[in-house]
Amino acid sequence: MNGFKKTRGADPDLTTDEFDFELPPRLIANEPAKPRDSARLLEVSDVFNDRVVADLPSILKPDDVIVLNDTRVIPARLRGTRRGARVELTLHKAEADGRWRAFARPARKLSAGDVIDFADGFMAQVNSKGEAGEVLLSFSSAEDLLTALDKHGEVPLPPYITRENGATSSDEDDYQTVYAVNKGAVAAPTAGLHFTDRLMAAVRKSGARFATLTLHVGAGTFLPVKVNRVSEHKMHSEWGRIDASTAEMINAARSAGGRAVAVGTTSLRLLESAASKDGEIRPFKAETDIFITPGYGFRAVDALITNFHLPRSTLFMLVSAFAGTARMKRAYTHAIDAGYRFYSYGDSSFLHRSEDNA
Repeated sequence: MNGFKKTRGADPDLTTDEFDFELPPRLIANEPAKPRDSARLLEVSDVFNDRVVADLPSILKPDDVIVLNDTRVIPARLRGTRRGARVELTLHKAEADGRWRAFARPARKLSAGDVIDFADGFMAQVNSKGEAGEVLLSFSSAEDLLTALDKHGEVPLPPYITRENGATSSDEDDYQTVYAVNKGAVAAPTAGLHFTDRLMAAVRKSGARFATLTLHVGAGTFLPVKVNRVSEHKMHSEWGRIDASTAEMINAARSAGGRAVAVGTTSLRLLESAASKDGEIRPFKAETDIFITPGYGFRAVDALITNFHLPRSTLFMLVSAFAGTARMKRAYTHAIDAGYRFYSYGDSSFLHRSEDNA
């Protein structure tokens, strides 16, 4: 793939330039595959196999546990006014005291103390301003905030999915996994968007089982890496939970020779956050800002189902760490040449873990 530069492997001076590549704009998916499990799936090991997502049961083993992130996306994008001027907000992280951090446009015109009106009885006050257009908000509403968001918010689609008038009614369904339960995410765990009830039944019939955890994905997942030296990047934090029954199921499966197959980088990051040095998953309920780059020693995840990620992103660094940097560069070259669709509504991949980062 034309834009890749030579990678030095596990190196404290690893640079973001080494994870850059050229992606033709025509390969950025604006609409999902329908049905969901008809999307293409690239199986990545020492060789590449072109498949479709519906083939997943044939890749799995009877003792495998497929780990799903059951977070549910909330309508976290709000449009309001401040002194007659329009303001757009994308909530990205709930604070323990009930306030929310959000990205604002235009942020430069907002000051601490400003009040933004969204609807009668529904407003927010700007408590403080941070970097990169971030503001801290306290909401005033006659009803529960999530109820107010259901009425007045919209699906916070990623910036690379273009909609002239914002998210559509189709996006409200498409940008949600079929197993979403726990409200709190402001971005979808997109690897899971390919699953259907039919596919999940076929996976169970193959002998594999599902386990669930919750990681509320934040909009910070879309923030670009602005530093050149990877070690200087500050990773956003997200809240996650793994209960005891999920931990026990995964540990038992791996002890019996099965694999922990993470659906999405969110599931993988939370599993690795909860793993002991010997790879045992422990119950977890906390924030995590784990940043996985080449050289990381994986403890808990054996295979990964994930979409195709942005150049120079923390997620492309993660998959390079998991499956091998050189291998992932070859895989992305193959995907681009073969016309795979990229990003949230794009196609998928099944990555076998490599013990060699070269």
